[in-house]
Amino acid sequence: MGWFPVVTVHTIQAASINAVTLPVHPRAGLAALAVLATTLATAAPAPVRASALFAAAEVDQQSFLLVAAPIGSKGEKAQLNIYEQLKPVRPCFEVSEGLPSPVNPLLATFDFTGICNRYIDANGYSVRVGGQDLATSYRLMVTRSGGDMLLLAFPTKAGAGPEMVVARTRGSAPGFLKLHLEPSWRLMRRQFGGRNLGHLYVYSDSWPGTAATAAQPATVEPAKPPTAAVPDREAGPATDRQPLAPPAVPPATKL
Repeated sequence: MGWFPVVTVHTIQAASINAVTLPVHPRAGLAALAVLATTLATAAPAPVRASALFAAAEVDQQSFLLVAAPIGSKGEKAQLNIYEQLKPVRPCFEVSEGLPSPVNPLLATFDFTGICNRYIDANGYSVRVGGQDLATSYRLMVTRSGGDMLLLAFPTKAGAGPEMVVARTRGSAPGFLKLHLEPSWRLMRRQFGGRNLGHLYVYSDSWPGTAATAAQPATVEPAKPPTAAVPDREAGPATDRQPLAPPAVPPATKL
């Protein structure tokens, strides 16, 4: 009886690593290799699809306002601000009728700590489509288009996806203007481990031109009181709670 070399195959199952020892006859040749290949194929587990790190929770849409906030003294450019009414102690903003809709950011006139939230940059908001958190591959920017101002979800990486119109002012005028969300878009709150974070998603169930089921569905949790929100330590401070003297406008990333 001749000498039989052995081949040891390591397989990964769950959290453990198992060793499988296979005897191979020296004259088996290709037949032995075929058996070995079959064993490897059946022993290796199927890859596990990673789930999204963050979940998305519903919010009261009426408590929020998306605003095209002018930048600079001339106000020719604008950035996205999102205002949130936490408590009805006093109004955080005032919106005039008509299109476009002028906004008076009342929270700039008092210490709004605990009464209002203001989300002014990518630390406070990002784009999400279905189950896909696009914070690292999309940015939100306000741009002029003819007689309108558009809020765009703009891809920052090749192949990330299409440019998407999220909201519009429906007209042009100086000052702060309300951004009206397009029909497929709404706000949601980022969650981690069941906790509300101080970060908002500008959210759509699906990509433009696709059925709602085309995008991986978000993990949706029932809305919780705004006071339950805690700062998003992954993204940094999400809101600006310091009082401002009007009409100062926070600095913004250049469009």
